[in-house]
Amino acid sequence: MSIKSTAIFLSLIILMFSCKTDPKKDPTSSKMEEVMAVHDEVMPKMGTISRLIGDLKPKVDSTEMGKEYQKAMRDLQGAHTSMMDWMKGFGERFDHEEIMNGKELTAEKKEWLLEEEVKVNELKEQINNSIANAERMLAEN
Repeated sequence: MSIKSTAIFLSLIILMFSCKTDPKKDPTSSKMEEVMAVHDEVMPKMGTISRLIGDLKPKVDSTEMGKEYQKAMRDLQGAHTSMMDWMKGFGERFDHEEIMNGKELTAEKKEWLLEEEVKVNELKEQINNSIANAERMLAEN
């Protein structure tokens, strides 16, 4: 996928996910809102991840410290990739009406939503930990 098509795809996903659902339509809507709230909390951190990768990159070399910077940079890149993969997978599992308008979910999709809740919380932890580690390393050295 080219950079331009990736940017367009991400813009559409962000737009799609940034809207709120109507909890009156289905009791599962509140779970969808919880999942989306975690997404909305960590999505703005993608810019921080990109900045930190840029800050770490010139410090990577063959020394022990350079290797630690490289590991921190790979952790950040992994967190970024995980976010993109999660959004893509979530968008494949749920349609626009289910995400944005609280359309009732099938029994299977209710199970999927529970799985997605676990995934997005793990993603949040991965993102926050990789950022905290990179910031700590940069502050110390």
